[in-house]
Amino acid sequence: MKLSTFMAIAAVLALGFGLSFILAPTQTMSLYGVALEEGGQWLGRYLGSAFIGVAVLTWLSRKAPQGEALRAVILGDLVLSVTGLIVAVLDVIYGSGNALVWSTVVLYLFLTLGFGYFQFAKPTPAGA
Repeated sequence: MKLSTFMAIAAVLALGFGLSFILAPTQTMSLYGVALEEGGQWLGRYLGSAFIGVAVLTWLSRKAPQGEALRAVILGDLVLSVTGLIVAVLDVIYGSGNALVWSTVVLYLFLTLGFGYFQFAKPTPAGA
């Protein structure tokens, strides 16, 4: 898969989750079997805001030429994916949600493997 395609997929995922957390945090979390009180709803909206920011950065960088700026975006997305994967695995082990939490583990694993591949294994071609 080309880097630009992978980054487009990651951006669309981030945008989807971002919008769902901003517009409907209670309903989004209820899919996972978690009820949110008012404070949790606002925290969900902050998370959604961060995801939308990541989506914009990733989308706009997907066709950037090879260089320091593109590597910085890939590394930032990798850090987000690795930390998200760790939290998702801990959520499966200790959290109060339902089996849908495994989908979050799978998504973060996909993103971690992809961004890890482009960060460490594959040289980023110009205009990728």
